[in-house]
Amino acid sequence: MNGVHTAAARPLTQRFRHFLAAVGPGLVVMLADTETGSVIASAQSGARWGLRMLPLLLLLIPLLYLAQELTIRLALGTGKGYGELVLRRFGRAASWLSTATLLISCFGALLTQLSGLAGIGEMLGVPPWQSVSLLALLIFLMVATGSYRSVERVAIALGVFELAFLAEAWLARPEPAVLLAQLHHLPWRDHDFLYLAAANIGTCIMPWTIFYQQSALLDKGLGQADLKAARLDTLLGAALCQLITAAILIAAAQAFGGGHGGQSLDSVVQLADGFGRLLGPIYGRLLFALALAGGALVATIVVCLSAAWALGEASGRRHSLAEHPRQAPWFYGCFGLMLLAGALLVSSGVNLIRLSLASGVVNAVLLPVTLGFLYWLARSELRGALRPRGAYAGVLALALALTAGFSLYAGLAGALGAG
Repeated sequence: MNGVHTAAARPLTQRFRHFLAAVGPGLVVMLADTETGSVIASAQSGARWGLRMLPLLLLLIPLLYLAQELTIRLALGTGKGYGELVLRRFGRAASWLSTATLLISCFGALLTQLSGLAGIGEMLGVPPWQSVSLLALLIFLMVATGSYRSVERVAIALGVFELAFLAEAWLARPEPAVLLAQLHHLPWRDHDFLYLAAANIGTCIMPWTIFYQQSALLDKGLGQADLKAARLDTLLGAALCQLITAAILIAAAQAFGGGHGGQSLDSVVQLADGFGRLLGPIYGRLLFALALAGGALVATIVVCLSAAWALGEASGRRHSLAEHPRQAPWFYGCFGLMLLAGALLVSSGVNLIRLSLASGVVNAVLLPVTLGFLYWLARSELRGALRPRGAYAGVLALALALTAGFSLYAGLAGALGAG
């Protein structure tokens, strides 16, 4: 009987180990997705509009998964990165258009992350140029001296601090009656509401998260046998990402407007003070700082790697973290230059709240290009069961088109004040 139990248990154990080996890229990119810009957009939404934006944040869970799941199909089905596929299918001009879209998104995100980290440093009495310079140097050394797996482990460990936002939302104790009352009066024609809606979409579905996951799956050496594990990894990550974002909105709505909104945020310190009202001035500020720093550090790593991978693929020089800096100076040079440029700009002083919201809105406006390329590649490059077909392809196309169309409208209408 013991032999029977052992034989039956072994395949399950092996499947679990296989799953653990495949888990990582989806979780990392989703933890990075809950970055400074996402925190600012959802917190500003809660402070300004109470709980009215909550349904949108939850609706983004399946939309985020649908977009990221296509990157899994493309990576495991073709063995090539997003930039390589665009170059092969559409040519060099389209490849550089896609790369330019990505780089704009990456650099805006990088400035947002470093600004958030500088704000945390200021809370502790550290000048921005010192905190940002030290962090940029440490991140570069970690990436230059490690492998993909070591970078992934560090990123996940840092992202765990984001769970503190769930505790904040629990302590906020939102009232369902308040939510229902607010849902009856959604200000869809208010340009400020549309601007924040675009910022929330643009800090959820982003060009660099799509690009990063596809390249990371390849860098980790995953194949089609890892398809189910990679999908589950991404689904759990998408749900966790948006639940954390929703938790931030709930906590901010309670901390700044008693659940009803009407206030506006101007700085990281003001945001930290608001969260301090829920957990106390010491523990609240400390947990906020750790949670914000965790997401910002993971996102900094991800956006810089995405930019370096993208430039390499667009120019026909794809590199891996498995290579030593001497073997891939172009790859590590791009990574380092991104960090250096971001650190210099942030040290000069920028308004984090405005920068974060503007960066998210830019992502929202660029979303039609990103999702258009993604869907087209999935339909043209994939074969067999991996290729979206039939009713699923139609539903997928409609979901992506509606998301891209609304984000473009909300971004432009909100920015131009033409609600």
